[in-house]
Amino acid sequence: MSLSRVQLNGKDILEKEFKVAMRGYNQEEVDEFLDAVIQDYDIFKQEIDRLRQENERLKKGSQEQTRTRTAQPATQVNYDVLKRLSNLEKAVFGKKFTESGEGNG
Repeated sequence: MSLSRVQLNGKDILEKEFKVAMRGYNQEEVDEFLDAVIQDYDIFKQEIDRLRQENERLKKGSQEQTRTRTAQPATQVNYDVLKRLSNLEKAVFGKKFTESGEGNG
């Protein structure tokens, strides 16, 4: 629904005047109906505003999730680097400890 196509607002409906004809409608019935239409317009506008705010909130949440997801691989890369470094230390220092242990015994 495009709001640019909406032709009336509550004030327009409230202030609308109809010509009186010989066999016209009951003015009280028309007024009551228009009052109901105005109330509906107000409810629709409130709902549209609420949905817009929710949409913005969800967009922001989605952007935060995207940022979090892109940050996670960097943490994984750091973990991989630390694991490789640990393996390298074991390989280098493990050999030295083994060699010095065999020479003392």
